[in-house]
Amino acid sequence: MREDEEKQSLFRDFRVIVFIIAILASIIFIQPGYSSGEGLNTGLNYGLDLEGGSWLQVQLKGAVAQLDADANMLSAAVLGNKISNNIDIISANAANGELAVTFTTPTQITTSQMDQLGLGQSTVKRTNNVTEVVLYTSKPALITSYLSDGLKAEVIPALADSGNVEYEIRTAVSQEDLERIMANVGGHIVRGSDGTPVYREGVRAGTLDLTKDILSDKLNTLGLKDIPVRVVGENYILIDFAGMDLATAQDIASKPGKFEIRIATQGNESRHVLYGDEIESVGIAGYSDQSGWYTPFTLSDAGALALQKAAVETGATRDPLSHNLIMYLDGSEVYSAPLSSSAASTLAQYPIYSWQASTGGDEESKARAEQLQIHLRAGALPVNVEIIGSGQVDASLGEQFKSQAVFAGLMTLLAVAAVVYRRYRKPEILLPMVATSVSEVIMILGFAGAIGWQLDLPSIAGIIAVMGTGIDHLVIITDEVLYEGKLPPRKVYLARITKAFAIIFAAAATTVIAMSPLVVMGFGALKGFAITTIVGVLIGILIARPVYGRVILSVLEANAARNGNRAE
Repeated sequence: MREDEEKQSLFRDFRVIVFIIAILASIIFIQPGYSSGEGLNTGLNYGLDLEGGSWLQVQLKGAVAQLDADANMLSAAVLGNKISNNIDIISANAANGELAVTFTTPTQITTSQMDQLGLGQSTVKRTNNVTEVVLYTSKPALITSYLSDGLKAEVIPALADSGNVEYEIRTAVSQEDLERIMANVGGHIVRGSDGTPVYREGVRAGTLDLTKDILSDKLNTLGLKDIPVRVVGENYILIDFAGMDLATAQDIASKPGKFEIRIATQGNESRHVLYGDEIESVGIAGYSDQSGWYTPFTLSDAGALALQKAAVETGATRDPLSHNLIMYLDGSEVYSAPLSSSAASTLAQYPIYSWQASTGGDEESKARAEQLQIHLRAGALPVNVEIIGSGQVDASLGEQFKSQAVFAGLMTLLAVAAVVYRRYRKPEILLPMVATSVSEVIMILGFAGAIGWQLDLPSIAGIIAVMGTGIDHLVIITDEVLYEGKLPPRKVYLARITKAFAIIFAAAATTVIAMSPLVVMGFGALKGFAITTIVGVLIGILIARPVYGRVILSVLEANAARNGNRAE
């Protein structure tokens, strides 16, 4: 420290200026206030254990298995379902992982129609009222199609570590039912090297993480910040809904949010047009006198073209009154109405990108429009989920926990202050220590308020732990600065303060390294404890403790000037 730095005013020191700015900013983010109804209050977010609310444990419904089937029977089942029952499989030859399926049918089909099946490329030849088709596909593609059609669910094939194809079935299906379904096409569940069927309930890790992310997005769309959505084990997700009743939480978390548009064909029949993944953007739910509550959305190029094509092919552009446009959310109809004459005439020539789903004019319709907005923005869950556990924490109990946490923090501060005073017997040392410790708590809370971090009991425990380690560091600084109870000579002071901060930085680095795995790996509630501890330590070593070193020097210099108590 240079001579001019020592003599400059305390409030002109850069470290002190940064400290004051950080405190003021923290107070702004904490938003302290008082109301006659609630008493003292802040703008901080509190977790379930401090705020009250509900929690849910959901299980993802699905299965992962390795499967095989007879190529001829499998081809007949898939093609018979997609084209016509009147087909004759001539051959199904496998080579280099591909399957060439040759079949004949009296049904007249085209190459374009075969391409739309999504099974592979094909050649089509029509002679003597018989169509002969050679389809170049693969057994995994046929098994995927067979299961998707039979179970009405998405099936995702992937190569397993063993080199075999593994199928993720995104709906609940037992091992016995899957064996029965595959037996219809001469198939079975593949057995592993130990002789047991390669089957397990659940989904892949990637699907589990995707479901967690979509749930988090939906909660954020609701305006809720930092709702903990945690993966538990291989097939479960745990969600805390602070300040939310159990019924609302269940309604949000349990619905996959699968949006579908269909066009009525004849009678009660309808034709699928597109799913929600073809929706490019979603507006804010609004109200109009003509249609009531509605949710506007914009289709992608592929979605708009698919809707135009379906409208033309079903005759909705020529006779819109006979072909309603129907919108479904989770299988429930949310909109059904014929195309307007202007929309029908436009679709006959061009695709339409901007649409809106109307839900009605009452308050329940408003809620449905807002829910639809949430699901469309966040996307559908890849699998259905089942709530297998739930609970509620009473708000009054949360208030009790909050009061107890504050009391524990105050008792910690008083106990530490008593120990420090007993050690030094000097109020001029005790007061800066306590003030520094309190300032660190304020800055941690300000950081939590700035990012919307939810404070729960583990987070409060982290703040208390930071208070303890912070006082340890301040004692190190004080012990190194004092020299036989006196302010040491300048050279000795600089050497000792440098040594003190070397110890402090090493200790802080050890704490951050020790806590980092808990943040990265996310061990449930321990993540909050780890994050709070790391943030508190960084605030301490970067802002609070350098200021304490500067303040304690000024205090000791003033004391030495009064008492002549400085070592030479």
